[in-house]
Amino acid sequence: MYLTHFGLREAPFGITPDTSYFLACADYQGALNTLLVAVRNGEGFIKITGEVGTGKTLLCRQFLACINGRATTAQSRRFVTAYIPTPFLSPHNLLLALADELNIPLPKGVSQHALLKALTAALLEFARQDKKVVLCLDEAQAMPIESLETIRLLTNLETEKQKLLQIVLFGQPELDQKLQHTSIRQLNQRITFHYHLRALRRADMDFYLAHRLKVAGFAGRRLFSSWASYQLYAASGGIPRLINILANKALMVSYGEGSQQVRARHVRAARRDTVGARGQQWPWRALAIVTALVGTAFGWMVWR
Repeated sequence: MYLTHFGLREAPFGITPDTSYFLACADYQGALNTLLVAVRNGEGFIKITGEVGTGKTLLCRQFLACINGRATTAQSRRFVTAYIPTPFLSPHNLLLALADELNIPLPKGVSQHALLKALTAALLEFARQDKKVVLCLDEAQAMPIESLETIRLLTNLETEKQKLLQIVLFGQPELDQKLQHTSIRQLNQRITFHYHLRALRRADMDFYLAHRLKVAGFAGRRLFSSWASYQLYAASGGIPRLINILANKALMVSYGEGSQQVRARHVRAARRDTVGARGQQWPWRALAIVTALVGTAFGWMVWR
Protein backbone atom coordinates (compact mmCIF):
# COMPACT_ATOMS: atom_id res chain seq x y z
CA MET A 1 0.00 0.00 0.00
CA TYR A 2 2.61 2.56 1.08
CA LEU A 3 5.77 1.00 -0.40
CA THR A 4 6.10 3.24 -3.47
CA HIS A 5 5.16 6.34 -1.47
CA PHE A 6 8.10 5.85 0.93
CA GLY A 7 10.51 4.30 -1.57
CA LEU A 8 10.46 0.82 -0.05
CA ARG A 9 11.09 -2.49 -1.79
CA GLU A 10 9.11 -4.51 0.77
CA ALA A 11 7.19 -4.00 3.99
CA PRO A 12 9.83 -3.36 6.69
CA PHE A 13 7.78 -4.19 9.75
CA GLY A 14 6.27 -7.61 9.19
CA ILE A 15 5.74 -9.92 12.14
CA THR A 16 7.03 -13.09 10.48
CA PRO A 17 10.54 -14.08 11.70
CA ASP A 18 12.67 -13.15 8.68
CA THR A 19 16.38 -13.63 9.44
CA SER A 20 17.40 -10.87 7.00
CA TYR A 21 15.97 -8.45 9.58
CA PHE A 22 17.89 -9.90 12.55
CA LEU A 23 19.32 -7.03 14.59
CA ALA A 24 22.76 -7.59 16.10
CA CYS A 25 22.31 -5.27 19.08
CA ALA A 26 24.02 -6.18 22.36
CA ASP A 27 21.28 -8.37 23.88
CA TYR A 28 20.39 -10.28 20.73
CA GLN A 29 23.99 -10.79 19.67
CA GLY A 30 24.76 -11.90 23.22
CA ALA A 31 22.00 -14.52 23.06
CA LEU A 32 23.21 -15.73 19.65
CA ASN A 33 26.82 -15.94 20.86
CA THR A 34 25.69 -17.95 23.89
CA LEU A 35 23.96 -20.46 21.63
CA LEU A 36 26.89 -20.77 19.24
CA VAL A 37 29.44 -21.27 22.02
CA ALA A 38 27.22 -23.81 23.79
CA VAL A 39 26.58 -26.06 20.78
CA ARG A 40 30.19 -25.92 19.64
CA ASN A 41 31.23 -27.04 23.13
CA GLY A 42 28.81 -29.96 22.91
CA GLU A 43 26.56 -28.94 25.81
CA GLY A 44 23.47 -31.11 26.34
CA PHE A 45 20.79 -28.58 27.28
CA ILE A 46 20.57 -24.86 26.55
CA LYS A 47 17.65 -22.60 27.45
CA ILE A 48 16.56 -19.26 25.98
CA THR A 49 13.64 -17.47 27.61
CA GLY A 50 11.89 -14.21 26.83
CA GLU A 51 8.52 -12.52 27.07
CA VAL A 52 5.96 -12.80 24.27
CA GLY A 53 7.09 -10.89 21.20
CA THR A 54 10.75 -10.45 22.13
CA GLY A 55 11.99 -12.33 19.05
CA LYS A 56 12.75 -15.84 20.30
CA THR A 57 11.66 -17.51 17.05
CA LEU A 58 13.69 -15.07 14.96
CA LEU A 59 16.71 -15.76 17.18
CA CYS A 60 16.15 -19.50 16.76
CA ARG A 61 16.07 -19.23 12.98
CA GLN A 62 19.15 -17.02 12.93
CA PHE A 63 20.95 -19.54 15.13
CA LEU A 64 20.00 -22.41 12.81
CA ALA A 65 21.16 -20.40 9.81
CA CYS A 66 24.51 -19.76 11.51
CA ILE A 67 25.27 -23.36 12.44
CA ASN A 68 24.13 -24.69 9.09
CA GLY A 69 26.52 -22.17 7.57
CA ARG A 70 27.11 -21.95 3.87
CA ALA A 71 27.48 -25.68 3.33
CA THR A 72 25.91 -26.71 0.06
CA THR A 73 25.73 -30.47 0.63
CA ALA A 74 24.69 -32.67 3.51
CA GLN A 75 28.18 -34.21 3.59
CA SER A 76 29.86 -30.84 4.16
CA ARG A 77 27.74 -29.85 7.14
CA ARG A 78 29.13 -30.20 10.64
CA PHE A 79 25.73 -29.87 12.30
CA VAL A 80 22.50 -31.76 11.71
CA THR A 81 19.55 -29.70 12.89
CA ALA A 82 15.95 -30.41 13.81
CA TYR A 83 13.34 -27.75 14.52
CA ILE A 84 9.98 -28.42 16.19
CA PRO A 85 7.88 -25.23 16.42
CA THR A 86 4.87 -26.69 18.25
CA PRO A 87 6.09 -29.18 20.88
CA PHE A 88 2.71 -29.60 22.59
CA LEU A 89 2.97 -33.30 21.77
CA SER A 90 2.81 -36.58 23.62
CA PRO A 91 6.19 -38.26 24.22
CA HIS A 92 5.61 -40.70 21.36
CA ASN A 93 4.53 -38.00 18.89
CA LEU A 94 7.43 -35.78 19.91
CA LEU A 95 9.88 -38.57 19.11
CA LEU A 96 8.09 -39.17 15.81
CA ALA A 97 8.49 -35.47 15.00
CA LEU A 98 12.20 -35.66 15.80
CA ALA A 99 12.63 -38.75 13.61
CA ASP A 100 10.83 -36.96 10.78
CA GLU A 101 13.11 -33.91 11.11
CA LEU A 102 16.17 -36.17 10.96
CA ASN A 103 14.76 -38.04 7.93
CA ILE A 104 14.77 -41.39 9.73
CA PRO A 105 12.57 -43.92 7.90
CA LEU A 106 10.05 -45.63 10.17
CA PRO A 107 7.40 -48.28 9.58
CA LYS A 108 3.78 -47.28 10.03
CA GLY A 109 2.55 -47.74 13.60
CA VAL A 110 6.07 -48.06 14.98
CA SER A 111 6.23 -48.99 18.67
CA GLN A 112 7.92 -46.82 21.28
CA HIS A 113 10.73 -49.35 21.67
CA ALA A 114 11.41 -49.54 17.93
CA LEU A 115 11.21 -45.76 17.64
CA LEU A 116 13.82 -45.22 20.35
CA LYS A 117 16.02 -47.90 18.81
CA ALA A 118 15.85 -46.22 15.38
CA LEU A 119 16.62 -42.80 16.86
CA THR A 120 19.58 -44.16 18.82
CA ALA A 121 21.00 -45.89 15.74
CA ALA A 122 20.65 -42.71 13.67
CA LEU A 123 22.29 -40.53 16.36
CA LEU A 124 25.20 -42.98 16.63
CA GLU A 125 25.64 -42.90 12.86
CA PHE A 126 25.74 -39.10 12.88
CA ALA A 127 28.40 -39.27 15.63
CA ARG A 128 30.47 -41.67 13.53
CA GLN A 129 30.33 -39.09 10.76
CA ASP A 130 31.58 -36.48 13.26
CA LYS A 131 28.32 -34.56 13.07
CA LYS A 132 26.58 -32.86 15.97
CA VAL A 133 22.80 -33.15 16.17
CA VAL A 134 20.97 -30.09 17.52
CA LEU A 135 17.25 -30.08 18.31
CA CYS A 136 15.52 -26.70 18.74
CA LEU A 137 12.16 -26.72 20.52
CA ASP A 138 10.19 -23.49 20.18
CA GLU A 139 7.39 -22.55 22.60
CA ALA A 140 8.88 -25.06 25.03
CA GLN A 141 6.75 -23.76 27.91
CA ALA A 142 3.85 -25.63 26.27
CA MET A 143 5.55 -29.02 26.41
CA PRO A 144 3.95 -31.61 28.69
CA ILE A 145 6.11 -32.68 31.64
CA GLU A 146 6.21 -36.24 30.30
CA SER A 147 7.56 -35.06 26.94
CA LEU A 148 10.27 -32.98 28.60
CA GLU A 149 11.32 -36.05 30.55
CA THR A 150 11.43 -38.14 27.36
CA ILE A 151 13.70 -35.60 25.71
CA ARG A 152 15.93 -35.60 28.79
CA LEU A 153 16.34 -39.35 28.54
CA LEU A 154 17.55 -38.95 24.96
CA THR A 155 20.40 -36.76 26.18
CA ASN A 156 21.66 -39.73 28.22
CA LEU A 157 22.84 -41.14 24.91
CA GLU A 158 26.50 -40.28 24.45
CA THR A 159 29.83 -41.57 23.26
CA GLU A 160 32.99 -41.28 25.33
CA LYS A 161 33.61 -37.85 23.87
CA GLN A 162 30.28 -36.20 23.07
CA LYS A 163 26.54 -36.07 23.55
CA LEU A 164 24.60 -37.63 20.71
CA LEU A 165 21.91 -34.96 20.92
CA GLN A 166 22.01 -31.34 22.02
CA ILE A 167 18.74 -29.60 22.83
CA VAL A 168 17.88 -25.90 22.84
CA LEU A 169 14.67 -24.87 24.58
CA PHE A 170 13.08 -21.58 23.53
CA GLY A 171 10.20 -20.49 25.73
CA GLN A 172 8.37 -17.84 27.69
CA PRO A 173 9.28 -17.27 31.37
CA GLU A 174 6.65 -19.86 32.32
CA LEU A 175 9.18 -22.44 31.15
CA ASP A 176 11.31 -21.67 34.22
CA GLN A 177 8.34 -22.47 36.45
CA LYS A 178 7.68 -25.75 34.63
CA LEU A 179 11.30 -26.80 35.02
CA GLN A 180 10.98 -26.48 38.79
CA HIS A 181 8.65 -29.50 38.79
CA THR A 182 10.17 -32.20 40.98
CA SER A 183 9.69 -34.94 38.37
CA ILE A 184 12.08 -33.21 35.93
CA ARG A 185 14.55 -31.68 38.36
CA GLN A 186 17.32 -33.67 36.67
CA LEU A 187 16.62 -31.82 33.42
CA ASN A 188 16.82 -28.45 35.16
CA GLN A 189 20.21 -29.40 36.60
CA ARG A 190 21.52 -30.26 33.14
CA ILE A 191 20.86 -26.84 31.63
CA THR A 192 24.39 -25.48 31.44
CA PHE A 193 23.75 -22.35 29.37
CA HIS A 194 20.83 -19.97 29.85
CA TYR A 195 20.03 -16.56 28.39
CA HIS A 196 17.01 -14.35 29.05
CA LEU A 197 16.08 -12.27 26.01
CA ARG A 198 14.97 -8.81 27.06
CA ALA A 199 13.05 -6.13 25.22
CA LEU A 200 14.99 -3.57 23.22
CA ARG A 201 16.51 -0.72 25.16
CA ARG A 202 15.55 2.86 24.37
CA ALA A 203 19.04 3.44 22.96
CA ASP A 204 18.46 0.67 20.39
CA MET A 205 15.16 2.04 19.10
CA ASP A 206 16.43 4.33 16.33
CA PHE A 207 18.97 1.69 15.26
CA TYR A 208 16.18 -0.89 15.07
CA LEU A 209 13.97 1.31 12.91
CA ALA A 210 16.83 2.35 10.61
CA HIS A 211 18.04 -1.24 10.24
CA ARG A 212 14.68 -2.62 9.16
CA LEU A 213 14.03 0.28 6.81
CA LYS A 214 17.44 -0.16 5.18
CA VAL A 215 16.86 -3.90 4.66
CA ALA A 216 13.48 -3.04 3.10
CA GLY A 217 15.19 -0.73 0.59
CA PHE A 218 14.68 2.70 2.15
CA ALA A 219 17.44 5.10 1.07
CA GLY A 220 16.06 8.45 2.16
CA ARG A 221 16.55 10.61 5.22
CA ARG A 222 15.04 9.86 8.62
CA LEU A 223 11.55 8.42 8.08
CA PHE A 224 10.43 8.32 11.73
CA SER A 225 10.80 11.63 13.55
CA SER A 226 12.51 11.62 16.95
CA TRP A 227 9.15 12.13 18.67
CA ALA A 228 7.62 9.31 16.65
CA SER A 229 10.46 7.06 17.78
CA TYR A 230 9.84 8.11 21.38
CA GLN A 231 6.14 7.35 21.05
CA LEU A 232 6.86 3.96 19.48
CA TYR A 233 9.08 2.96 22.36
CA ALA A 234 6.63 4.22 24.97
CA ALA A 235 3.72 2.36 23.38
CA SER A 236 5.63 -0.88 22.78
CA GLY A 237 7.93 -1.08 25.80
CA GLY A 238 10.66 -2.15 23.39
CA ILE A 239 8.89 -5.42 22.45
CA PRO A 240 9.89 -6.00 18.80
CA ARG A 241 6.57 -7.54 17.74
CA LEU A 242 4.65 -4.57 19.11
CA ILE A 243 7.10 -2.14 17.54
CA ASN A 244 6.52 -3.78 14.16
CA ILE A 245 2.74 -3.71 14.47
CA LEU A 246 2.70 -0.06 15.59
CA ALA A 247 5.27 1.08 13.03
CA ASN A 248 3.39 -0.60 10.19
CA LYS A 249 0.14 1.10 11.20
CA ALA A 250 1.88 4.45 11.68
CA LEU A 251 3.26 4.20 8.15
CA MET A 252 -0.25 3.58 6.84
CA VAL A 253 -1.63 6.59 8.73
CA SER A 254 1.20 8.77 7.46
CA TYR A 255 0.63 7.55 3.92
CA GLY A 256 -3.09 8.26 4.25
CA GLU A 257 -2.26 11.89 5.07
CA GLY A 258 0.18 12.13 2.19
CA SER A 259 3.02 12.86 4.62
CA GLN A 260 6.62 11.95 3.77
CA GLN A 261 7.57 11.38 7.42
CA VAL A 262 6.00 9.48 10.29
CA ARG A 263 5.15 11.90 13.10
CA ALA A 264 4.23 11.34 16.72
CA ARG A 265 0.52 11.82 15.96
CA HIS A 266 0.67 8.94 13.50
CA VAL A 267 2.10 6.66 16.16
CA ARG A 268 -0.52 7.77 18.68
CA ALA A 269 -3.23 6.88 16.16
CA ALA A 270 -1.61 3.46 15.69
CA ARG A 271 -1.44 2.95 19.46
CA ARG A 272 -5.16 3.61 19.86
CA ASP A 273 -5.84 0.90 17.26
CA THR A 274 -3.50 -1.73 18.73
CA VAL A 275 -4.48 -4.24 21.40
CA GLY A 276 -1.66 -4.71 23.89
CA ALA A 277 -0.01 -1.36 23.23
CA ARG A 278 0.95 0.48 26.36
CA GLY A 279 -0.99 3.58 27.28
CA GLN A 280 2.12 5.66 27.71
CA GLN A 281 2.19 8.79 25.63
CA TRP A 282 3.39 12.34 26.08
CA PRO A 283 1.42 13.60 29.11
CA TRP A 284 0.06 16.79 27.55
CA ARG A 285 -2.68 17.13 30.13
CA ALA A 286 -0.24 16.69 32.99
CA LEU A 287 2.12 19.17 31.32
CA ALA A 288 -0.67 21.73 31.06
CA ILE A 289 -1.45 21.32 34.77
CA VAL A 290 2.21 21.69 35.73
CA THR A 291 2.55 24.76 33.50
CA ALA A 292 -0.51 26.32 35.11
CA LEU A 293 0.83 25.64 38.60
CA VAL A 294 4.23 27.10 37.74
CA GLY A 295 2.54 30.16 36.24
CA THR A 296 0.42 30.62 39.34
CA ALA A 297 3.42 30.27 41.63
CA PHE A 298 5.41 32.75 39.54
CA GLY A 299 2.56 35.25 39.62
CA TRP A 300 2.23 34.86 43.36
CA MET A 301 5.96 35.53 43.80
CA VAL A 302 5.75 38.67 41.61
CA TRP A 303 2.80 40.08 43.51
CA ARG A 304 4.17 39.36 47.00
